[in-house]
Amino acid sequence: MALDNRWFTEVFEESGTAFSLRLAHKLHEEQSEYQKIEIFETEHFGRLMVLDGCVMVTGRDNFIYHEMMAHPVLFSHPRPARVVIIGGGDCGTLREVLKHAEIESAWQVEIDERVTRLAEQYFPELCESNDDPRAHLHFGDGIEWMKRREPGALDIVIIDSTDPVGPAKGLFSEVFYRDCFNALAPNGLLVQQSESPLIHTERIIRPMIDALRSAGFADTAVHHFPQCSYPTGWWSATLACKDGPIRFARATAAEIKGFSTQYYNIAVHRASTATPEFFRQALQPRG
Repeated sequence: MALDNRWFTEVFEESGTAFSLRLAHKLHEEQSEYQKIEIFETEHFGRLMVLDGCVMVTGRDNFIYHEMMAHPVLFSHPRPARVVIIGGGDCGTLREVLKHAEIESAWQVEIDERVTRLAEQYFPELCESNDDPRAHLHFGDGIEWMKRREPGALDIVIIDSTDPVGPAKGLFSEVFYRDCFNALAPNGLLVQQSESPLIHTERIIRPMIDALRSAGFADTAVHHFPQCSYPTGWWSATLACKDGPIRFARATAAEIKGFSTQYYNIAVHRASTATPEFFRQALQPRG
């Protein structure tokens, strides 16, 4: 990360690229128990939260990510009621989950409470559902939390994590996926942010899918969406179904959804599963 008085720049060494935002001023900086947290006011992208020098969320484009992490998986489950979000400390995904009237309980398990408390202060629009009686905020290790779940206790697991480094690395492991598998009821679904198909297919997405299959999941699917503030501007979320093929189980509900979104709709849902040819070939079984 490079920073002067006018610009925030995150350099992506792996792809030889960078993303920059012109700043108005810095609003906050602290070192939590887990990471350095910075919050800026930008000139054109609203507020910006940065964790250890990496963009976490901006006021301008966060709705794309949060909606695509929540609505495709929720509308792919026939009766979603019990949801956990591992990570997601800015609370935007929790807000989207709780737009669904079918949800009975939604746990958010975030390791760093300071991320959530600062989001409540500087991104209140993302936290407007934190006081919903169905919402349960737990601050602790998501890996340990999942190990303690009773079999069949959950319908959906949403892994809204940072990149697979540091404490988040274990969230991309077969051992963790097996705990998720055991905690899911029949028809249970998992979704995890899976980085950029343009540069992370071989290093992250394919190993993730292999690990999910090895953990017992019967089917996987990748949803694609733009996210200009993340590396390459092209992002993905990978779904996995416990015991059958992934289906658009509630397409009719998605069409009439009954709540507002800025990016997600039924056409976007269907289009997001289209597979570019290079990506399809990269995920072919290898003999």
